[in-house]
Order: sequence, then C-alpha cells, then structure tokens
Amino acid sequence: MTEGFRELRLDGVGRRFAGKDALADLDLTIRAGEFIALLGPSGCGKSTALNCLAGLLPLTSGSIWQDEKRIDVLPPEKRGFGMVFQSYALFPHMSVRRNIAFGLQMRRLPRAEVARRTAEAIRLVQLEEHVDKLPGQLSGGQQQRVAIARAVVLEPSLVLMDEPLSNLDAKLRLEMRTEIRRLHQSLGLTTVYVTHDQEEALSLADRLVVLRAGRVQQVGTPEELHARPVNWHVADFMGFRNLFEMTATQASRGDVVVEGEGMKLVGSAVSPIAEGSRAVAAVRPEDVRVVTGEGENHLDVDVEVVEYQGRELAVEVRTASGRALHVRTDQRLAPGDRVSLAIDPQRLLVYPLAPGEQAPAPLADVEAVAS
Repeated sequence: MTEGFRELRLDGVGRRFAGKDALADLDLTIRAGEFIALLGPSGCGKSTALNCLAGLLPLTSGSIWQDEKRIDVLPPEKRGFGMVFQSYALFPHMSVRRNIAFGLQMRRLPRAEVARRTAEAIRLVQLEEHVDKLPGQLSGGQQQRVAIARAVVLEPSLVLMDEPLSNLDAKLRLEMRTEIRRLHQSLGLTTVYVTHDQEEALSLADRLVVLRAGRVQQVGTPEELHARPVNWHVADFMGFRNLFEMTATQASRGDVVVEGEGMKLVGSAVSPIAEGSRAVAAVRPEDVRVVTGEGENHLDVDVEVVEYQGRELAVEVRTASGRALHVRTDQRLAPGDRVSLAIDPQRLLVYPLAPGEQAPAPLADVEAVAS
C-alpha cells in the first residue's frame, strides 16, 4: 500500500493565470481518513485547487506538505495519489478488468498481486458481471465505477475526485453518491472531492470548503454551513434563495430589525451590525411558512408560480412591493391565491454589507441579465 500520512497541509497555496488569481492564500489541513468537499460556483477556484494538489498545475505561491514532507515540488506520479476525472478517461479498447489492472501492471507488481487487487476492486464497485466488457458497452454509472475502481486499486494515500458525477442523470447521481460514501467508509480513504452541487457536498463530506473568486469563504461541517453560513455569499450558495438588501433599524445583542422593500422583519445577526447600516437578510424557502392570522414577521403575498415536487410544492410569491419570494410548503396552493407567510426570526439570518459592496440582485434582475 502507498505510504499513508497523518495530515496533508496546504499553506498559502495560490495559482495565477495571466496575472490574475485563480486561487489565493488557500490554507487547509486535511486529516487522514477525512472526506473534504471543495464547493463553489464555476470559476471559483475549486478545480484549480485540486489540480495544484494533484501536481497537474505548479503553484504560483505557497506549499503543500504531507506530514513533514514537502510534496508540491514532486511530479504527479511521485505523490501517490489516485484521481477520478469528470470524463472517466477510460481506455476504450481495454476491458473493465484490464482498465482497472493497468496502473498496477505499470508498477510492475507480481502477476498474482495484480490479479488479487484487481478482483477486490471489481468486487468493491460491484462490477463482477461486467469484467470482460469494453467501456462503450457500459452505462455512464458503470463507467464511473470503473474509474473509481482504477483509482482505489492503487491503494493511494489520497483520492482526488473532480466533479465525477456531473455527467450522470439524477437517479444515477444519487446511486453513485451512496456508492462513493460507502467506499470511503469501508476503505477509510482520504478524499478531496470537487463539486458545484451543495446537496452532493452536504451528503458526502465530513467538512466543506466553500470558495468564491479563488478565496476560501468558509470551512466547516455540513451542519455548520447548512445552519450558519458565515456571509451572504455562502448563504446564497447553500440554498438561501431569498436574499434581499435592507437597512438595520434596530440592533440588540443577536437580534436585529431590518426594513426595506415594504417589509419590516426581525432576524438573527450573524455578525455585529450597526443601526442604520446596509444589510442582507437571507432565509431558506423551507423556512418560510404559510400561516393564518397576524404576528411577527408576517407578510401578505400573492401566489404566482407553483411547481409540484412530490410531497412539497415549490412556490414563487410576490409581496405588495413587487419582491419575489420562494417558499416550500406541503399546503396545496394555486396561482392567484392570496396567502400569509411567517418567517421564524431565528431562521432569518442578517449579514452586514461592507461599504461599497454590491448587494444580491433580485431574481427578476438576474433573469434579465441572463437573457
């Protein structure tokens, strides 16, 4: 087996292209056996970070250490890592068995050892019935299993996965997520996984690293990032679809009153915020409830769009000031209905806006720009 490590440390890792930072000042310590997800939108630097770790890109600044050994000066083949690509990168003329065994054969291991480890990897990814097929005869999910088996058969100290499920349909993605988690737990593999899918990251990772414009925004457990994003950029990416610029009119301890766009709401300040300052209020669609009667944080809205999603409806409503809000509810609503909504103050997170910082655009403005 490839020599293991206690921890992998990235110190101030940066990478520039054409004078611009694609990745800057990345500090991260990965413990042996940990599953880390690098998460963020396209162009945030997550794949750049993975490629720097793999040795496919040289660093512009910083260093990478495996315990006390510096490895960013080593070529990829000397680092002992396994990699699973988005494109699978299988040899089309080789059978499943030969694809998986190829790396072991290149290392000139004894034939019996190659056969044993190849058979074990095939069993792990449950492809025993397909060992003699060519990649072109397999489904997308089966091809991805071959790619994963080819990586783990080398018994690497670290497995790097670059958006491995993005080419699969929704059902296969769900199945392969479970498969990857099962393999990670059964083998104790240290894994770094790149994705733009926050649901995928939450379900797989022990810790998430959220990147934006090449810089780390937050590092934490799935529970921490889901419940308490550190800034509104992370909240936006982690499913807080309702974000709107408001003004903090009262602030005491953790509670803050914000006003704007015809709304007056009580929320929970994520970080200190001064009265009279600009703020972004954020709440998840599932934390906006359809209610009857009056009360704190109540809004009267008109239902405009209803999407059936099984047990729940995804609903877009509009306030009297014309602002769109997103709601998830099990109540049967229809376009044209007028309903009351309530937002739990503890679920409405309020973030200060830095001087000169641009607030999130309303959904209608985003759609106008996109079109």
